[in-house]
Amino acid sequence: VPEMHPRNIPSGIFYVLGHIILRDITESMVYFMSTLSVQLSKKYGSIFTVHFGPKKVVVLAGYKTVKQALVNQAEDFGDRDITPVFYDFNQGHGILFANGDSWKEMRRFALTNLRDFGMGKKGSEEKILEEIPYLIEVFEKHEGKAFDTTQSVLYAVSNIISAIVYGSRFEYTDPLFTGMADRAKESIHLTGSASIQMYNMFPWLGPWINNLTRLKKNIADMKMEVTELVRGLKETLNPHMCRGFVDSFLVRKQTLEESGNMDSFYHDDNLVFSVGNLFSAGTDTTGTTLRWGLLLMAKYPHIQDQVQEEISRVIGSRQTLVEDRKNLPYTDAVIHETQRLANIVPMSVPHTTSRDVTFQGYFIKKGTSVIPLLTSVLQDDSEWESPNTFNPSHFLDEQGGFVKRDAFMAFSAGRRVCLGEGLARMELFLFFTSLLQRFRFSPPPGVTEDDLDLTPLLGFTLNPSPHQLCAVSRV
Repeated sequence: VPEMHPRNIPSGIFYVLGHIILRDITESMVYFMSTLSVQLSKKYGSIFTVHFGPKKVVVLAGYKTVKQALVNQAEDFGDRDITPVFYDFNQGHGILFANGDSWKEMRRFALTNLRDFGMGKKGSEEKILEEIPYLIEVFEKHEGKAFDTTQSVLYAVSNIISAIVYGSRFEYTDPLFTGMADRAKESIHLTGSASIQMYNMFPWLGPWINNLTRLKKNIADMKMEVTELVRGLKETLNPHMCRGFVDSFLVRKQTLEESGNMDSFYHDDNLVFSVGNLFSAGTDTTGTTLRWGLLLMAKYPHIQDQVQEEISRVIGSRQTLVEDRKNLPYTDAVIHETQRLANIVPMSVPHTTSRDVTFQGYFIKKGTSVIPLLTSVLQDDSEWESPNTFNPSHFLDEQGGFVKRDAFMAFSAGRRVCLGEGLARMELFLFFTSLLQRFRFSPPPGVTEDDLDLTPLLGFTLNPSPHQLCAVSRV
């Protein structure tokens, strides 16, 4: 690490060369970014560089620095860093991995139409309330015996975004639906694998990377399935009664074509990849957070006791509604603390500078990859009283009322803030309270609370390690 000179960002140089054990490099990269970054920032400051192969990456650490970049200088740091793997599969189309005018138009259209179809409003609440009994039914079938919550939670959450995007939910036994949901989750995991990170550093390695082949097949299957679903919706399209996001996109595309505008951003590639982005992002992150919440309840039964006491006292046996959130401050605090501690997207999705930037006295060239380290915000010891422990009091005042915290950036911030934040908040609240109202969660027989492992399964997002829980009916 060279000495820091004026206008030079301190650097930690990491070159990955030669034959590497893939599991080890997965752990070292994620561990470096999500754990050692705090120590590195204390030594080198809140802004430093690393090199992944030949690629220079600027890392931003701590709440104040990340906020300054993403919020106060949103235009400077607002572009997406589109790595080779994401460019291969999206070609600059869609919402998550695009820049420029196409991204602006697709994000604006998505926000407008997702709101129209209830994202964060009454319409979404109705969709979630419709889905809750299906998820409860799956849990009840296990009759209190230990089971893995992964697929059932995944399918329930996937159905919410499906209802908004396609206009209808799917049965959990529908092979088309389960295939889409399972592949979306697998693709997100593969994207964070060591071999794909190696490909991003050295694209010439592509022909020898098995995970890349698997990813290519998953993306090809996704495109084919979305295309088939869109074709079916197009055949029954009523321009005066749109059922979901896809219908709205098709109507907009048709209107522009009829007016002679054949060069718009409303084309098949943008539709397919926008739908794919919404489905994947709307499934993995919320489902993973909900699973963390159930695991933490089994891990800390005294906190589960307080959640269930509050729900019983305020709600009783009726269905929880969104409007009940204000009367369930402890439960709301537990959900927020789950998001903070689970820290499921520790490195955020990388950004890139849209122009030459002077930031905290350092000069950063246009096009430089930037990682706003969300883990360093959610575990910033200058913002959180006990950053490394599960402590719902982080979100409670002395009277037990819920308190918002500025350093709660679980959805990122600025121009690239999660566009599904409102929907995700609603899903987490309604699913979590409904499940805790109905079931008591505990470790399998012979396993103690201390035995439950909170070490994450490493990937692009941080999932709980494989585990089983018992869901014992409280009714």
